[in-house]
Amino acid sequence: MGTPQFAVESLSRIIDSGFFVPAVVTVPDKPAGRGLKLQPSAVKQFATEHNIPVLQPANLNSQEFIDKLKAIAPDIIAVVAFRKLPKAVWSIAKRGTFNVHSSLLPQYRGAAPMNHAIINGETKTGITTFLLDEEMDTGKIIFQSELAILPEDTFLEVHDKMMILGADLAVKTIEALISGDYTPIDQSALLSNSNTVIHNAPKIHKEDCLIDWNDTAEDIHNKIRGLSPIPSAFTQIILDENNSLSVKIFSSEFSVCSTDGKFPGDIVSDGKTYFGMVASDGIVYFKEVQAAGKKRMFIADFLRGFRMSASH
Repeated sequence: MGTPQFAVESLSRIIDSGFFVPAVVTVPDKPAGRGLKLQPSAVKQFATEHNIPVLQPANLNSQEFIDKLKAIAPDIIAVVAFRKLPKAVWSIAKRGTFNVHSSLLPQYRGAAPMNHAIINGETKTGITTFLLDEEMDTGKIIFQSELAILPEDTFLEVHDKMMILGADLAVKTIEALISGDYTPIDQSALLSNSNTVIHNAPKIHKEDCLIDWNDTAEDIHNKIRGLSPIPSAFTQIILDENNSLSVKIFSSEFSVCSTDGKFPGDIVSDGKTYFGMVASDGIVYFKEVQAAGKKRMFIADFLRGFRMSASH
C-alpha cells in the first residue's frame, strides 16, 4: 500500500527479492496538469507496468474494499507513504501489517517527518518499520536504521537516500515477519528519560512555508533546506510602497553577523552577484530562487532581471 515515488522503490525491491505481490493498494487517480487529466499515482504506474492488480478505494472503510482484501488473504501488508489504515484493514494480514516510516520513532510521528527533521536542524534521521496499531505511528518497532543528515542536505537529498534505506528495511522486515525472528519493541522503551522532547511532523501547509525574518539566520536556512524543492520556502520582497514580489528559495547560505542597524526582512545586495535578507542575528543569502511566474534560477540570473527601489 503506497502512493508516491518513495513507495515505488520498496515495491520494486520486494518484487526483486522474490516475494509474490498479489495486489497493490493506492489512491484513486487525481486530475493534474493544465488539462486536469486524471493521473495515476507513481505506485499504480509501476504496478500496472508489472501486471500487478491495483485497488484504489476512495473509502478504506468500505465493505467492498475490505471484502476484496480478505479474498486476497495477504500474509503481510507493507505500507509505505500511504494513509492511516482502519483496524478492519490492517488486521487482515496473517503475519502482520507494517509501516515504513521516515524517522527514528517515536520522534517525528506524522505526515512530513523528513521535512521537519531538517527544519529543526537535526544531524541524523532514519527509517523505522513498525507494526500498525490503532494510533498514528505508535505501533511496536520491528527495525530501525539511521541516516546522517549532512549540513548541505535539502529535503530532496534526504528523501532520495531514505527511499533506498526504506526499501532495504522493508525487505528485511518481510523476511523477519516470515521467519518470526524478531522482537517488537514498545516505543516507550526508547524514551531514555522523561525529559526527552518529542518532535511531531504534521503535514506542511502553504502558510508554514512563509519565512519569518525575525527567526535566526540558521533557523531560516534550515527551513529553506527542509522545504526544498517542494513545497519550498518563500518570502515577499517589497519592491516599493505598492508592490511586492513572491519568491521561492531553494538554496541558501547564512552568516551570523552584525547587520549595521538594518531590520529583519531588509535586503542586502550589490544588485549583481549576491542578494540576502536580514534575519534576527545575521543575513541569509539566496543562492537559487524562483520568482512568481518565472523559472527557477541562480541568484545572479535573477538579479539581472530584478530592479530594487532606491530605498534598498
